[in-house]
Amino acid sequence: MKKLYLLDIDGTISLDATLFEGSLDFLNWVNEIGGKYIFITNNSTTSIADYVKKFSKMGVKVDETNFLTSSFVMGRYLKEHFSKNKIFVVGTKSFIKELKELKLDIVTDLQEFKEISCAVVGFDNELNFEKVTDICRLLEQKDIPYVATNPDYACPTSFGFVPDCGAICEFISHATKKMPIYIGKPAPTMVELSRKTYGYTKEETIVVGDRLYTDIACGIAADVDTAVVFTGEAKEEDMKTTEFVPTYCCQDIREFHEKMKALSGHGM
Repeated sequence: MKKLYLLDIDGTISLDATLFEGSLDFLNWVNEIGGKYIFITNNSTTSIADYVKKFSKMGVKVDETNFLTSSFVMGRYLKEHFSKNKIFVVGTKSFIKELKELKLDIVTDLQEFKEISCAVVGFDNELNFEKVTDICRLLEQKDIPYVATNPDYACPTSFGFVPDCGAICEFISHATKKMPIYIGKPAPTMVELSRKTYGYTKEETIVVGDRLYTDIACGIAADVDTAVVFTGEAKEEDMKTTEFVPTYCCQDIREFHEKMKALSGHGM
């Protein structure tokens, strides 16, 4: 029986500020059976504190323990490896604020070019050509570590998709011939951190998401069960060719909920 549900957000549980039909019923059921849900997202545009406010407004019972973001994981990584260095960041104001709150020496321009020791890119829906030019100049003229929050190419929206962090980094790579090391999913860090923090076994844990190459690959890398839903990027026809084969395939979160209830014997 699963107890720890690690859920992607965009395309899995909701789009923008709208929950998918059945999402709230599923989340309430997890609470009823004494389980825990944690939203593990590669979206670095929003801080954990802001996610708590957003989900509370949507009627979801959450606190800061219900979220783990790529920006949080990035902060831990930078704190461990570059705590005494100047770090150049391309990202949203929220992302930059979150990193600065960790007492990291974050810069967003090249005035201190010589002192910059690391370059960081996050999913930036405030991106402009000045930021792109600065990161290209930095990567072209300095051989420094280059990291990014996540390799996702497309972020779901209410009208379709917009370029995500992976697409931004591909864009930059065409000019610089350099690609970053990605810190978020599909690396197993978020799954392992969630399990160990709250004391769940691998057998009690499942990752649910709409992307095969990040969400499902992350669960596989962490050696836990996975479930893909077809309400975001992944489609049924992708199952024929993917190297990241999920444990379960479901049309949406409602079907996943029904499957879990049937397998667990709870709520039948």
